[in-house]
Amino acid sequence: MTQPVIIEGLSAWSPDRGLTPVGASEGKLLVADSWLVRDGRVRGLERHQERFLRSCGEVGGPPPHHLLKFWRDMTDALPRTGEWFPRVELAADSMELRLLMRQAPPLDTGVRVWATGQSDPRVVPRRKGPDLDTLAKVRRRASHEGAEEAVLVTPTGVVLEAATASVLWWEDDTLCLPSPILPVLPGVTLALLQEQALHTGIRVAHRERTVTELDGHEVWLVNALHGIRPVTAWMGGLLRAAPAERAPEWRAWLEKIMESLPDN
Repeated sequence: MTQPVIIEGLSAWSPDRGLTPVGASEGKLLVADSWLVRDGRVRGLERHQERFLRSCGEVGGPPPHHLLKFWRDMTDALPRTGEWFPRVELAADSMELRLLMRQAPPLDTGVRVWATGQSDPRVVPRRKGPDLDTLAKVRRRASHEGAEEAVLVTPTGVVLEAATASVLWWEDDTLCLPSPILPVLPGVTLALLQEQALHTGIRVAHRERTVTELDGHEVWLVNALHGIRPVTAWMGGLLRAAPAERAPEWRAWLEKIMESLPDN
């Protein structure tokens, strides 16, 4: 069965009918994943598939052959023109697989961040989905300080990630990131950047830093929607944002590795 291209809205999936448009749902999510689609091109889609399927398996979701068929139908239904920000979902109440097709918001090349580290409020930090509403509240609080993002920290103040992005920073010529033993989401864009750094001989190090210790460093927030957003200002504090000297080259590389979706 060939899936029709879905332009916008929520669709539920079943093995027999494929994707079918449904009304908006307010239910909790067990798993979610999302990425940018620009004119039929996407970055790291197979990595998003791996993360989504693995997370569904961890929560006792649909059997693997259903997950793979859903993924094929979903990929066929993605528009090949325009900028989109689709989200795949596993609903908590019904174990239903869904596709939420959204137009991509305006993409940012920089980001203002709340200078006060926020205690991590997530219940399941290593799985995307259950804490999306909670993280949205964190971002709304940051907006009251004139910021678009906030940094989550451990009880001792160690930087984990932002509400919707991984955190990277530069110390001299070393690309730094939080340790994977910390409660952080395994970011797809983060992994791509880390691998490219190692491939090109750039030193990568896991380091524990507080938000204050990022003062004066080039700091990036990275995710599948915006790619790299260097921190251009720290709001509500005295931290200094360093010039984004390295970001343009790396943003160009992320654009270069976008690949065409398969023919549908």
